[in-house]
Amino acid sequence: MKLEDEMNTRVPGFFKQLMRDLEARREVRRFGSGWFSGFFALLLAISGLLMVVALRFPDWFATPELALVKDWSGFRAAIHVILLASYALSLLSLLLRSRKALGFFALMIGLTAALMGGSNVQPEETQSWGIFFGLDFFVVNLLATGFMFAPLERLKPHKREQRLFRAEWREDLFYFLISSMFVQLLGFLALAPSTMINENTSSWDAFRAGVASLPWLVQFVIVLVASDVAQYWYHRLFHQVPFLWGFHAVHHSAKSMDWLAGSRMHFIEIILLRATTSLPLFTLGFSPSVMQAYLGFVYVWSSLLHANVGGNLNRLGHWIATPRFHHWHHGLEDEAFDVNFAIHFPWIDKLFGTFHLPKDRWPKNYGIPEDVPRGYARQFLYPWTRIGKKTNDAG
Repeated sequence: MKLEDEMNTRVPGFFKQLMRDLEARREVRRFGSGWFSGFFALLLAISGLLMVVALRFPDWFATPELALVKDWSGFRAAIHVILLASYALSLLSLLLRSRKALGFFALMIGLTAALMGGSNVQPEETQSWGIFFGLDFFVVNLLATGFMFAPLERLKPHKREQRLFRAEWREDLFYFLISSMFVQLLGFLALAPSTMINENTSSWDAFRAGVASLPWLVQFVIVLVASDVAQYWYHRLFHQVPFLWGFHAVHHSAKSMDWLAGSRMHFIEIILLRATTSLPLFTLGFSPSVMQAYLGFVYVWSSLLHANVGGNLNRLGHWIATPRFHHWHHGLEDEAFDVNFAIHFPWIDKLFGTFHLPKDRWPKNYGIPEDVPRGYARQFLYPWTRIGKKTNDAG
């Protein structure tokens, strides 16, 4: 029992050390300190392990839409290179760094992936329930958007003092994980209204055929504009209806802005948002390739709008949404409340009187006045606990 109790006290302390290493100040993370090699070793080790898990249990953890990638002849070789790189970088970090948590943890994860079979892992026969959790989708999303925006935030940041692992990064990474792993469930719930409409509107078939015959680029532009108008009113409604605001307040509770902050959205709001924006795509006859391109574009665009990327872009910001335009939507100042609801086109805000983009100025702080709790579980319950708290306060 003494040994078990000792292990239980050591493990939390080790994870605390890992978090301290990841969140270390810039002077501690200087080049040659072993921090960068440890960080990239950890990133590559986790990515490799999750891909190995997805390959071993494809019925449970693999996204069918990514089968083309996994069937590529060089995919397993790429995983092998990723794991080898994680080993080398973790050993380098252990040699250079006085604090060993980053390198040690990366090495343990890489070894776990190797013990599971590494790049040569074979699928294990499992019972398919028709439900999967997109571990591979999470890895692809994280690496694609991370390698796209994290360097951009370092090269041209708006807030230079903001760290990569800023306050509340763990909550936002968990939101990113949830939205990626539950992509099947989110897709099913969001598309249910569209499916029902399609099944009961066969008289629209001629109209849908006409839409599908339009040039691809024309379809894409129409979808962008139509979905942004719909999303503008959806977004504005969530700001003005008290009960709906409880869901949206979770998104606005982030006190720092970067590419990962955009993933902080309540599960219910994600379903409703995707249902609202997908209706034009799935019920009016737009080509499937247009739909896929639009969904991919929105995902990247949302990360860009929340990113800690500088550049005033005063003229462009009046017509195309920029980070500064959307940052004002998240500002804590009074002038930032209930403005800039559009996601793609600020001229929609101009039409309805909610446009705000003061020349060369950014919000000083982000977040909302009300106290949204920390942690995914408490934030999930917040829309309902918020009502109960107000009732008790009034009583």
